Amino acid sequence: MREIKIHNTLTGRLEPLSVRDPGKVGIYVCGPTVYSRIHIGNARPYVVFMLFKRFLAHEGYDVTFASNVTDINDKIYVAAREAGVPSDQLASEMTQAYFDDTSRLGLGRPDAEPLATDTVPQIVDLIEALIERGHAYESGGDVYFSVPSYDRYGELSNRDPEQMDQGEEDNSLKRDARDFALWKTRKPDEDTAWPSPWGDGRPGWHIECSAMSEVILGVDFDVHGGGIDLVFPHHENECAQTFAGRGKPLARAWMHNGMVRFTGEKMSKSLGNVWQLHEALDTFPASTLIMFFVSGHYRAPIECTEATLAQATANVERLREIVARLTDDDSVDPALEVALGRFYDALADDFNTPAAIAAIWEWVREANRRLDTGEQVGGARALREALTVLGLESVYEPVGGEADEAALALLEQREAARKAKDFASADRLRDELLALGWEIRDTAEGPKLRAV
Repeated sequence: MREIKIHNTLTGRLEPLSVRDPGKVGIYVCGPTVYSRIHIGNARPYVVFMLFKRFLAHEGYDVTFASNVTDINDKIYVAAREAGVPSDQLASEMTQAYFDDTSRLGLGRPDAEPLATDTVPQIVDLIEALIERGHAYESGGDVYFSVPSYDRYGELSNRDPEQMDQGEEDNSLKRDARDFALWKTRKPDEDTAWPSPWGDGRPGWHIECSAMSEVILGVDFDVHGGGIDLVFPHHENECAQTFAGRGKPLARAWMHNGMVRFTGEKMSKSLGNVWQLHEALDTFPASTLIMFFVSGHYRAPIECTEATLAQATANVERLREIVARLTDDDSVDPALEVALGRFYDALADDFNTPAAIAAIWEWVREANRRLDTGEQVGGARALREALTVLGLESVYEPVGGEADEAALALLEQREAARKAKDFASADRLRDELLALGWEIRDTAEGPKLRAV
């Protein structure tokens, strides 16, 4: 196994991956709050950590990857009231939409996808442990975590205590404004509730993930992931309540992906500048979106623009073309072996997908030059293995059948128009082909039709 290093948000350092059980890795990533369909910003952690799992599995680890669904949350009640539907109905519908939309990416599913609604007894158990240990208290039917009782609070986010606003609307029942809700008593306008020792109500957001991750992975598991926007308060509170309640850290390392920026701002539902994942997948194939995500380092923000998506589309086609030209046997071009070594080394260095892809591009340029001279270059299978790690195996799949006689006739007419320098007619014929589902690809053997 290569030595795998990751940037640990908890320490702020690049560190070797530390695993609780030799040869095994447990990963938990915070999934969506299902009050609406997810946007492509929500899809980034899903893609990043599904691919990280693939890489770890390639390196010989037995990986368990869990990603939850938050189907109990204030936002769901608000959205359900606005839509005029029961909150559990909305949560169920949006959970299924999340499964459907992310499945279209073609990356498979996490090993476990726990629901908050299925974990309420374990949530209550953890809250009771916090009360027994003096780290939580009941107040007016609510239960709050006592931040002053826990002297390690703030170790993940490194925030000034004066900047620790939990973002909760009502502080009237709290002993300290920094305290956060573990259990909320049922309000008159809420149509779902669960029993507890403190009365009917529902869990707070933060305690849900501590309980769900513990159910699947235990405590002191290996990697907790999610978006950088979750560091405070969500992940800070997860850290605090698990250690305070169980006497062990929740996770050994924390990995956070950067945000997707849209029109120069962070993409968010509250800003209204969102592009829902299903809309993106109706416009672009999954391979384009995956290439878009892996073209940036997971910790850095990435810009979602027409230009970046066009580049991702072109990069997928570039891979598709080199794959089609390679010899598909057990031979591996020595230069490709070197490139693939650099590819996997880059992934071992804090999952640096841009550097990994760059190693492939450097080899592709040289391979195309050699192929253009008539030389045979082997390595299709080895390249496929590498691209599969990054979720780009679709570049090996057939892209449509043979063009029919009508499409081929239009192609001939288009080429004749180009030779006659009748570019207006050539453009019109190209658009007619696109309307029929064919695009023109210029190759060394002349123009070809490819299904779109």
